[in-house]
Amino acid sequence: MTPKQHSFHIPVMGIGFTIDSPLKVAPYGIDSTISLVDDVLIEKMRKHYCKKYNLIYTEISEKIDDFRAKRITSYLDLMNTLIDSKVEQLKNTSIETIEELKSYFNIIPSKKEEFLKKLSSTNCFGDIKDWLQKNIHKGSIDVNIMTKVDKDNYKDNVQLPTIYNDAHAALRGFAESNVNGSLILSAGMNPRLYGYIESFKDFYPENNTLKKKVVLKVSDYRSALIQGKFLVKKGIWVSEFRVESGLNCGGHAFATEGYLLGPILETFKNNKEVLTSELHEIYKKALKTKEIQAPVSPLPIKITAQGGVGTHQEHEFLLNHYKLDSVGWGSPFLLVPEATTVDNATLKKLVNATEKDLYLSNISPLGVPFNNLRGNTKDIEKDKLIQKGRPGSSCPKKYVSLNKEFTEKSICTASRQYQHLKINELKQKELTSEEYLKAYNRIIEKSCICVGLGTSALLANNLPTKQEGKGVSICPGPNMAYFSQILKLEEMAQHIYGETNVISRQDRPNMFIKELNLYIDYLKKEIENLPKVLDKKQEKYIKNFTNNLLEGINYYTSIFKNSSDFINSKKKLLIAELNFAKINLEKVQKKLF
Repeated sequence: MTPKQHSFHIPVMGIGFTIDSPLKVAPYGIDSTISLVDDVLIEKMRKHYCKKYNLIYTEISEKIDDFRAKRITSYLDLMNTLIDSKVEQLKNTSIETIEELKSYFNIIPSKKEEFLKKLSSTNCFGDIKDWLQKNIHKGSIDVNIMTKVDKDNYKDNVQLPTIYNDAHAALRGFAESNVNGSLILSAGMNPRLYGYIESFKDFYPENNTLKKKVVLKVSDYRSALIQGKFLVKKGIWVSEFRVESGLNCGGHAFATEGYLLGPILETFKNNKEVLTSELHEIYKKALKTKEIQAPVSPLPIKITAQGGVGTHQEHEFLLNHYKLDSVGWGSPFLLVPEATTVDNATLKKLVNATEKDLYLSNISPLGVPFNNLRGNTKDIEKDKLIQKGRPGSSCPKKYVSLNKEFTEKSICTASRQYQHLKINELKQKELTSEEYLKAYNRIIEKSCICVGLGTSALLANNLPTKQEGKGVSICPGPNMAYFSQILKLEEMAQHIYGETNVISRQDRPNMFIKELNLYIDYLKKEIENLPKVLDKKQEKYIKNFTNNLLEGINYYTSIFKNSSDFINSKKKLLIAELNFAKINLEKVQKKLF
């Protein structure tokens, strides 16, 4: 197993913001994730990098059979080759480039002191090269698939077999690549897709190791257990459970029923050994039926977390208190051009964004709350079409065409076609003007994010956007408000490891307090949308939600009082904030029940 250089990783962000992050950060040992949603963008980026590195580029056009999978395989193989080349250059450095190596190890504090000691203790550069060979390791090239974004595909108006669906083809593209990385599955379970993983040998153990690993992004322990058992029964090990905050994160927000990140992580910590043992027993039986040699001892399972972390103290607390293997740092890295790909105009908007500019919207065609930045150019583009009386997108890429409400072939709820049909249906209903306007706005607020989330990468690299247009969607989490400058990779790494501080604001709330208040605000909005008289199901939902939040407050109060990980001067403030949130929540309860 390759030694870990870092205690953080960069999660997937949007469709294009981490499209080439491995090439930028893997040589420093940092793990990062590529979205596999947009094969058109992937093909354009492959062409771009072939040109940049003087490599032969042969187009994989849509006329080629299985073009989506082949595009993904080719791009991942290219990334892998370029990263390996960069890593070998670092390992085979010369005395003339020693200053570059010093800068390199500024980003890897765990090795920096050892490197400088080695440098000062030997006159033989050969010894240094030997040390570099053993101590420079590339970060993982991971990929993300949103499991439900699995659109049917057609050829000559005939529906293709399921394996040509979008998510299936993306999975195949990764499975057939040369990459030794992880497949990160997000947005819930897709049994058909999970079953398809069985088809590829790289996901099975060989000499107790896995060439390709499976990671599940989950919101709670129950979901992890259900999905984990489903996969190991098929002989597929889960190498990592990636726990994400329900609301204090970027992108789509999969809100829990009031379960907060801290208590969820506590459950994982307390049950990790049981979880590992239980999954291992099922795994052994499944591999036996496939006549595959099963590992005697369980393969490793990592527990990681992400969503709202912003300081070195929070980072260390997550690692030490919950015994996490890594912490995901997402939104702040959008301000690090050496790690992510964001066009200049959008970068400026992010730098200036405050809390009021970052909000949870309903613009996603997937029908899931979506973190949004006010004034993004894709929403401006959308509003202009509405003003012209032609709401909806032309839907050039159709990746989230998943609705069959009006058509035999699925279409996207952000498309002009769907919105036209839906508005016509709305006109037939006998609604008051107020009811009509409310329903109308719900229809037209959907935005073409499957295009908008990838356009920034094209603009940043001066690539053509004729098909996509120039509108950019971006989905930072609430934590973005507290980072207000463009940063170098070295600065961001040193901030994470406590060697510097890049947050100038003094009023940033603790990540757990922030998430709690986001949930209370979310609950209030949920209540606003309910009828004045609740039915039993609605009443049960609200009671469970509030009780879970109150239990979370009691949990944090205990943790903050008894933990030495938090600076003593902040304990009183944190507990006071918890008490205020509790009073706020109890008022909501009294008003309803």
